Amino acid sequence: MKQQSPTARRQRYDRLTLTLHWLTAACVIFLFSSAHIWAWLERGTPLRKELQALHISCGIVLALTIVVRLLWRIISQRSPRYALPPAPLSRPTKLAAHAVHGTLYLLLFAQAALGFLFRWAQQEPFRFFGGPDLSGWVSIDPALRHSLGEWHNNVAWALIILACAHALAALAHHYLLRDGVLSRMLPGRAGR
Repeated sequence: MKQQSPTARRQRYDRLTLTLHWLTAACVIFLFSSAHIWAWLERGTPLRKELQALHISCGIVLALTIVVRLLWRIISQRSPRYALPPAPLSRPTKLAAHAVHGTLYLLLFAQAALGFLFRWAQQEPFRFFGGPDLSGWVSIDPALRHSLGEWHNNVAWALIILACAHALAALAHHYLLRDGVLSRMLPGRAGR
């Protein structure tokens, strides 16, 4: 009897890929929400400052996560141990999925870079979960602060809109097409 390779049996992404995907999603949701919540809070209040500090720290987590995620994607795609069989998609659907994923990565990198540049242009101290001050690493002209802030906000909206479209497409695959595409990304027993 012919034995299947581990790759042929794999029907969902590996644990690290799942963790990085859902950590990215959680960070994006928190970062977008927190930025809109503090807009309603009175300037200078401790709650607003704490929420901003948490937003900055979570933004740094997101930046680190997307770097690790990209490196892991490059490494894991070259290893048969982590490869998945191709999803049962038509050619146009595969092209659309690749375009959306590529754009999501581009927006994530742009958003992280803009967040750092915006914060450095503000020339105020910022810390990663209370650690050392990171504000002195780069000097950005403070006159760029407003432009960088607008870009950071615009990219956030583009990112959240595309992420919602991505989630809706995954739900359509799961509930309408029933093709197992979403199951590949679900953790635990639900993904098996």
